[in-house]
Amino acid sequence: MVDARTESESSAWVRDLSEQSPARETAVARLHALLLRVARAEAARRRSSLPDRGQEEVDDLCREAANEAVLAVLRKLREFRGDARFTTWACKFAILEISSRLRRHTWRHRRIDTDEQVWERLADASAPPLDRLEWMETLDTLRRAVRDQLTERQRLIFEAVVLGEVPMDVLAERLGSTRGAIYKVLHDARAKLRRVMEQTQEPQ
Repeated sequence: MVDARTESESSAWVRDLSEQSPARETAVARLHALLLRVARAEAARRRSSLPDRGQEEVDDLCREAANEAVLAVLRKLREFRGDARFTTWACKFAILEISSRLRRHTWRHRRIDTDEQVWERLADASAPPLDRLEWMETLDTLRRAVRDQLTERQRLIFEAVVLGEVPMDVLAERLGSTRGAIYKVLHDARAKLRRVMEQTQEPQ
């Protein structure tokens, strides 16, 4: 529950940002400044994971994220129900936007591996021999299922997202697709593989 003061502040934001408000321009500028600070703070938190050669572009990404976040807030203004502070609700848009841009930025110069090396990295040489043997047998079954049961596109997306840990929005951009389409292909691929793995575990 939000207190009366928080509710009043949130109502003021919604009122001032509405299309008919004479204070809209000022409110939008305040909102942009807030979301830009949030985007910069999130970028600073993730800075260690960013490539050194791209550090000078981070502030541009933050500004782009803040711009898009403001537009998203204005589009969804009527959906705000007051369950949380308005600024908390609005800041989520900035965090989502900058997170997406930073992921794409990080992967911009990285290859997406979908070859044998992806599978080789899954082997755990540090596990006890018996555990490692069981794991390798399971991995081999999964590997054959991916090769034999999935379509070429399902295989590419499964290996990139699940094995290569490529973010879905990055892969969607590389393939000229959408995050939703990538998710659907991945969901179908996992369903196929789950059925195959369950069949192999059934007692003979």
